[in-house]
Amino acid sequence: MSRKTRFFTLAILAAVSVFSACQPQEITSSQSAPTLTDGLGKSFSLDTPPQRIISLSPPLTEMLFAVGAGSQVIGRDSFSDFPTEAKEVTDVGWSYGKYNLEAVVNLHPDLVLAGEITTPETVASLENLGIRVYYFKNPVALNEVYSMLTTIGTLSGHSADADGLVKNLQKREVELNKKLGGVKTRPSVFYEIDASDPSKPYTPGPGTLYTDLISRAGGFNIGAKLSTPWAQISLEQLLMDNPDIILLGDAAYGILPENVSQRAGWQTLKAVKEGRVFPFDDNLLVRYGPRILDGLEALAKVLHPELF
Repeated sequence: MSRKTRFFTLAILAAVSVFSACQPQEITSSQSAPTLTDGLGKSFSLDTPPQRIISLSPPLTEMLFAVGAGSQVIGRDSFSDFPTEAKEVTDVGWSYGKYNLEAVVNLHPDLVLAGEITTPETVASLENLGIRVYYFKNPVALNEVYSMLTTIGTLSGHSADADGLVKNLQKREVELNKKLGGVKTRPSVFYEIDASDPSKPYTPGPGTLYTDLISRAGGFNIGAKLSTPWAQISLEQLLMDNPDIILLGDAAYGILPENVSQRAGWQTLKAVKEGRVFPFDDNLLVRYGPRILDGLEALAKVLHPELF
């Protein structure tokens, strides 16, 4: 994993706890146009949908394309590479929390969508340049992902498409719940985000979307017992919890199950001894959005393969 990519991943996760006090997005109605309140408490009243949108977050970019607003996206951050069409959109950069504000201004956007990787200070800088910014909190539960898709549909003028997408995702969730309905045992799970230091790897803790999804998939996230949403768990604690399953969210950066078995002290872990260490596509979870049910289904298949 490159230092820059690793920093970006951890920065996204750390931002959840830093700005968790922000109020969730709300939608109310008015006679002329929907009024929305973003994650920083700012109110929006849009008489007409914006036709020039810049997204500063990969999940938000995916959502825009998924609700049918891809043709309205005229700028995106450097890491927005899905769907493939997003790569053709102008890159406004990202370097350790900063964007090329000049590039943003030169695109003359009607609206900029920002997630928690974008600091409130950057949002203020953009607004001082006369640019409207709608800020989203990172979701901590699946229903919040649905709400975000609905909000993006409203913002972009694609409410019907967003509603249809949400209904389809909810239908898949119902079908998955039926399969998991008879589950009697819930395996304990350690989800690895970054183990640059194997003696204290990063893992998602309480109040995170990861914990919610692992629970919905029929497991228990051992990180849920930690004191902060995104933290490093000590090897001693990991040995005490002795998880049934280890999921490698950092597999995309070359971390393999055999690497885990070679780490000092990890050989005694139940998951390692029983060969229950699995690579996992972290994009399906950290990039919450239209692929979130793919992630939930993938989790369920790993935790309860007997049902599939």
